[in-house]
Amino acid sequence: MAEVYEKAGVNLEAGYEVVRRIKSHVKSTARPGMMGGIGSFGGMFDLSSLGFKEPVLVSGTDGVGTKLKLAFEMDMHDTIGIDAVAMCVNDVLAQGAEPLFFLDYVAVGHNVPEKVEAIVAGVAEGCRQAGCALIGGETAEMPGMYGNGEYDIAGFTCGVVEKSRLIDGSKVSAGDVLIGVASTGVHSNGFSLVRKIIADNGIALGSPFGDSGKTVGEVLLTPTKIYVKPVLDLLSKVDVHGISHITGGGFDENIPRILKPGQAVEIEEGSWKILPVFEALEKWGKIPHREMYNVFNMGIGLVVALAAEDAERALGILASHSLEASVIGKVVERGHAPKNGSEVTDGASGVYIKM
Repeated sequence: MAEVYEKAGVNLEAGYEVVRRIKSHVKSTARPGMMGGIGSFGGMFDLSSLGFKEPVLVSGTDGVGTKLKLAFEMDMHDTIGIDAVAMCVNDVLAQGAEPLFFLDYVAVGHNVPEKVEAIVAGVAEGCRQAGCALIGGETAEMPGMYGNGEYDIAGFTCGVVEKSRLIDGSKVSAGDVLIGVASTGVHSNGFSLVRKIIADNGIALGSPFGDSGKTVGEVLLTPTKIYVKPVLDLLSKVDVHGISHITGGGFDENIPRILKPGQAVEIEEGSWKILPVFEALEKWGKIPHREMYNVFNMGIGLVVALAAEDAERALGILASHSLEASVIGKVVERGHAPKNGSEVTDGASGVYIKM
């Protein structure tokens, strides 16, 4: 035992125990192409085994943000890893890429093996949902950097897509319909505002959330939906023109990322169910309704643009995966979006919400 290092606040034995505890979780994410196991200096993946002709690698990295603060307060750590995976794999999916592997980074002030195992178990669950392998990571014990019981988590994923099937928005045209795929809740964005609303209103995380049978904290900690397997199925059967992952900045920041200059979108509020958690946040925070779309996903975690004639088939494919989805709007030429009954927060965004 490194007694001198332990006196400085770093417990090497606890680190070794973490590795022992997480090996089974890592093993459960194995997929074709995965090489070796944890313990090497680098994670390995055999891309040649997948048979791509012109592979384009698409990578993404992200964290969970201040949603972690709620996990600390609720002492719930088994789903936050799902969020970390979801934020990364949904991003590369938006380019049409299949996530291949994932690496995580967990930094703690004090290494508690049971807690780290719960976090990594969540990461493994997210990887299984996404069909990607957890091929490596790092657990760093950094005394003095984090408060008692606190930690941070970040992740990285790499996906692959045939060059000819890369989705970059270049096919998006006026007249395309927008299919909105349901979110599971707030996902992992907007939590600085969420936490302020909770604090300003003196709302206890352990208090009941309506008649949901869950507490406020449990509703807010609902993990981010991972869309990989249903959307990869969709991509194999339908010509998808664009995909937008609705994260920080809500509709206004993310949907325009798939548009070409001169294009805008018209969204029909009422064509999907706005989740109760957003109605509650709007009420508690006294937030202007239109502004909610500039912060939160409002019940839509993914937006898919495709030709109108493909919409019915696409909805059927998503439904076969038990995903709620509906046509929520369309792509229009900038300047031709109807003004009556619609608003746009920022003229540069080109997102019109018909209310």
